[in-house]
Amino acid sequence: MESTAYTGSTRWDELVVNRIAINEPLQWLSKGWQDMRDAGRYSLAYGAAIVLISALITYLLYVTESQFLLPFLVAGFFLIAPFLGIGLYQMSAHLERGESLKTCNAVEAWKRNHTHISMITGGFLIIMQLWIATNYVLFSLLYEGISPPLDNFFENVFLSEKGRIFTIASIMVGFFFAWWAYMISVITVPILIDRKIDGFTAIRLSVKSVLKNMPAMMLWAFMIVLIVGIGLVTYYIGLLIALPLIGHASWHAYRALVPPS
Repeated sequence: MESTAYTGSTRWDELVVNRIAINEPLQWLSKGWQDMRDAGRYSLAYGAAIVLISALITYLLYVTESQFLLPFLVAGFFLIAPFLGIGLYQMSAHLERGESLKTCNAVEAWKRNHTHISMITGGFLIIMQLWIATNYVLFSLLYEGISPPLDNFFENVFLSEKGRIFTIASIMVGFFFAWWAYMISVITVPILIDRKIDGFTAIRLSVKSVLKNMPAMMLWAFMIVLIVGIGLVTYYIGLLIALPLIGHASWHAYRALVPPS
């Protein structure tokens, strides 16, 4: 795949994004579903790999008696999900050009712009760590030690008076992290694997896309949380479909929001 040449423009008023209708995300989802069907076993295998990794991490948390971290890792999952879909974006790009998926993989996509993709991914892992650390601080302010007692965990954390304070604070902090992460990442990775462009400019294009199309992008955020959330509460089994669907649809979101250079 030939990358679009980087123009060198980073001025905000020169970053061009399209204005879209509020119902446009429904079309992305429809196109994503079609890509998932066309990709078949390749797309499902990608989803299955993420399901297995998620299950393994959860198992390790229980083995190490660190179950209290699970809600925050689930929330952190939403922060790094745009980067987990890199192979799915590449599949959609191949399908768009009518190319075979036999040689399509996430490493190929990463190599397109590996320096900036690696830097952006590292930045979001740091954000995820900050999110977890913030909740450690909240716990330490409400409980003795840095983690809550494991006995009667649910009652202590979510039903007690301290737990209600923690829940409200955690939701507020989580929303702050999640919304900013969403704005700066919603189409950043698809841009980086398709264009010869730096990470900072890709982030600015992503932010401008959200700000210029706030109603539609809020709907898209809600749809992502709903679909991936269903995948999570079904003991990760639903992620087998949810992640490929959102990943393929995100490629079409990028195509709709950023005009060809």
